[in-house]
Amino acid sequence: MPSFSRQEFFQELAEGCLLPTAQQGLEQVWQLLVICLLCRCLWRLGLPLYVKHLSTVAGGFYSLYLFFQLHMVWVVLLSLLCYLILFLCRHSSSRGTFLSVTILIYLLMGEMHMMDTATWHKMRGSQMVVAMKAISLAFDLDRGVVPTVPSPIEFMGYIYFVGTVIFGPWISFNSYKEAIESRKLSWAWLLKVCLSWIKCQLCLIISNCVAPYLFPYFIPIYGDRLLRIKKKRKSSAIARWLHAYENAMSFHFSNYFVSYLSETTTTLAGAGFSEDKDNLKWDLTVARPLNVEFPRSMVEVVTSWNLPMSRWLNTYVFKSALKLGTFPAILVTYTASALLHGLSFHLGAVLLSLGFITYIEHVLRKRLAVIFSACILSKRCPPDCTHQHKKSLWAYGINVLFSTLAIFHLAYLGSLFDADVDNVDAEEGYLANHTIQKWAELSWASHWVTFGCWVFYRLIR
Repeated sequence: MPSFSRQEFFQELAEGCLLPTAQQGLEQVWQLLVICLLCRCLWRLGLPLYVKHLSTVAGGFYSLYLFFQLHMVWVVLLSLLCYLILFLCRHSSSRGTFLSVTILIYLLMGEMHMMDTATWHKMRGSQMVVAMKAISLAFDLDRGVVPTVPSPIEFMGYIYFVGTVIFGPWISFNSYKEAIESRKLSWAWLLKVCLSWIKCQLCLIISNCVAPYLFPYFIPIYGDRLLRIKKKRKSSAIARWLHAYENAMSFHFSNYFVSYLSETTTTLAGAGFSEDKDNLKWDLTVARPLNVEFPRSMVEVVTSWNLPMSRWLNTYVFKSALKLGTFPAILVTYTASALLHGLSFHLGAVLLSLGFITYIEHVLRKRLAVIFSACILSKRCPPDCTHQHKKSLWAYGINVLFSTLAIFHLAYLGSLFDADVDNVDAEEGYLANHTIQKWAELSWASHWVTFGCWVFYRLIR
């Protein structure tokens, strides 16, 4: 939007941003929603299992074509390669490792040699979901969670499950098998779909129409003064930090949009439920926005950002690498996440920075909790913990201090995700320069604070 006075801005907001954003969001995904619903209804007809697998493969293929056209062939090639490795290594006990290395090589070759970076990145989400599903299946086969290698049609049905093939999230092979058994249609299922859809639209609107204009218009803490310096961010350190927070918030809500949209498609297709005896709950949760925007710690942020992916990384990467030691396992986990997200310098820089930030915060708060015997750990203590100070005012104060520090880190890391830059077809070198420039403008503050926390931890250890 061009620069307006606050009164003019709110007059133009609904017509110029809110309605077009909501309309565009619906136009882009309505066909995917219809396909998910059709598959869900088809599976209720009591068809043979192989027909159900074929139907979700067909729905997944059509969805991929809708979003990527003929470029979908690269996703298909990845899935075929994954099944070939599983079949060739069917008598091995290291299928997870072999398949992980193969997928990594394929993704790196695709990014660097097979096609242009911009087109490859458009398919990054689907490729990541395929990779996560195949790797989890391989490790589950190694661990006996899945008894035998699925047939080709079962495997492809899982990989191309229509509810997750475009926006995710990752679901296990057993969850997929439960989904195609097709639980009955219910009001609870429909309510979950509707609520997730409403939330995803709200997050899209906030990302596009609220966050970029948060401080000059919605929270005018500087009044007209901030409007005047809006175009000259370098004129004030405070203005640079406010702009960084706006970028971070816009990026956060774009992630929540995808998270709630993936909840919508997955639930609509019949997955994303839990059973407790005879009680069926449609309770799929992909992200917890409140835990990110008002965090207890950075540890809580990274787990609440994408719960299925966090669970996948913990189960198949962190626990497998834990024999190397806690800190090396953390670095391996964040490196794996960075590689799955693609060869993007700013994403890699953010994820590896998060690895150091979360580890140092965790060990520092753990040490302070021992010294003061207080509930000030990165994660909330259980009710029966042995700490003496559970609800002391000063303990709340320490937790608030770390919460504020987490918001500070989020603004700093999120400053990289400027929409004006992300939409440019830039080379990796440019993105590296952009990352260094953005963090230099903020004086590398988050990294210095993290280093200071590490020094303080070493002193009190």
